[in-house]
Amino acid sequence: MALAFVLADAASPISRAMAATLALIGTAVAVNVLIAAPMHARHEVPPWDGLFALPETFACVFAFEWLLRVLRTIPSERLTEEKWLRAAQGLVIVYGLASLAAPELRSHQFINVLRHDPQDLAHPPKIGAFLVFAGPLAAALLVATWAGIKAYRRHPERAEARRVIAFLVGAPFLAASMILPVHAAPFAAAAGLIVFLIGAVRFHVAQGRRAEFLSRFLAPQVVEMVAHHGLERATAVRSLDLSVVVCDLRGFTAYSVATSPTQVIDILREYYDAVGAAAARYGATIKDQAGDGVLMLIGAPLAFSDHAVRAVHLAEDVRHSAREVTSRRSDGDLRLGIGVGVASGSVSVGVIGAKSRMEYTAVGPAVNLAARLCGEAADGEILIASETRERVRADPVFESIVAARDLALKGIGNAVTTYTFARQSDRPSTTSKE
Repeated sequence: MALAFVLADAASPISRAMAATLALIGTAVAVNVLIAAPMHARHEVPPWDGLFALPETFACVFAFEWLLRVLRTIPSERLTEEKWLRAAQGLVIVYGLASLAAPELRSHQFINVLRHDPQDLAHPPKIGAFLVFAGPLAAALLVATWAGIKAYRRHPERAEARRVIAFLVGAPFLAASMILPVHAAPFAAAAGLIVFLIGAVRFHVAQGRRAEFLSRFLAPQVVEMVAHHGLERATAVRSLDLSVVVCDLRGFTAYSVATSPTQVIDILREYYDAVGAAAARYGATIKDQAGDGVLMLIGAPLAFSDHAVRAVHLAEDVRHSAREVTSRRSDGDLRLGIGVGVASGSVSVGVIGAKSRMEYTAVGPAVNLAARLCGEAADGEILIASETRERVRADPVFESIVAARDLALKGIGNAVTTYTFARQSDRPSTTSKE
C-alpha cells in the first residue's frame, strides 16, 4: 500500500506522509512477528532490544504528520489543531526514547504484559512501569483523535472529511497492531488497513471528479495546486499584480431572441469550450462566465511575471478560437462576433462569502477597465489598456499593438487612451456591439 501511494501520487506531501506511515507500520508488524515476539517469548532481551520500538514510533510520527497535512487543506483562518498534533508526535517520541533507554523494562513490563505471558514470573507486572510506555502512546492517540474530531467539526469539504474519518476509525487498529500479541496483531493491522484503503479510494475518486470539474474552469497548474495543497493556499485573499482579459459575443442578444433556447445553449457550450481551452494554454483562471461574457485572470492564484504578455496572446487566441465558432453559427442576418478587452494592475483576489456559498472574486480597477474595454470593442477588436501595453514593451508582441482611440468610459473619470492588437491581416467586421 505504501508503494501504491508513492507511485500514484508521488508529488503530494500528503501521499508521501501516508506512504511512510504504511511502510513503517509494515516494518513494525514484521519485526514484531518475525523477530521480537519469538525473542520476548523466550525472555531474551538483548541491549539493543529498544531498536524494535523505532518503526512503531516513527509510524505514529508520520501518521500524525499525515493528519496535520490533511488538516492544512481545510480552509481556516488558523489551524489550532497543529499544536495538538505536534504534542502527539512529542509523546510518541517520548515512548521511543524510553524504549531505547530501558529495553528490558519495556520487554517485561510492557510487551509481555500485553501478551499476557504467564511464564514471565520473574518480573511481576508493575502499573507504574507499564504506564511509562503505555501512557505516552495512549495519550498521543487520544490527543490526535481529539485534533481529528475538532477538525471534522469545522465541516471540511466532503473529500477531506473522508480522510479524517478514515484516520479516526483506522488509527486505533493500526496502533494496536504494532504492540498486540502475534495472534491478534495481523487482524488489527488488516482492519486498520482496510479502513484507510476505503478512505483513500473514496478520497481519490472524489478528487478525480473535482479535478475534472475544476479543469473546465481553472488552469491545470491551479487544479494541481488544489489537489496537492488544498483550497486554502489556492484561494487565500491577497493582492496580486496580474492581467485581466474579458470577452463577450457581439450580436448575441438578437441571436438568442431569434433562435431556440437549445441552440443558444449549444453555441454557449461550444463558445465556453473554445475560450476555456485558450485560457488553459496561457495559465489563465476563468473567474466568471455570465451569459456570453467571460472574465479571465492571468496571475491568480498562480503568479506569472509575464502575465501581460500572456494576456495579449490569450486575447488573440480567444479572438481566433471564438471566431471559428461564430462563423459556423452565424446565419444570414444573425451574425455573431467577438470583442475583447485587456487591462493590467493590482487586483485583490480570493474567496469571500458565507459557509453556505463561497465565491472566488477579483476586485480592482484593472477588472473594471478590462470589462469596459470589452464593452467598447467592435467585432474582432482587442482593446488594450496603456498599462498593459507598457508592460509588453520588451516583447516582440509590442510591435503588433497600435493606437486605437481615446474613450470616455463609465465609472472612470478621465478619458482612457486605448490600443488595439492588430496583425496586417486583421480586418474587423461591422457587426454591432449591442
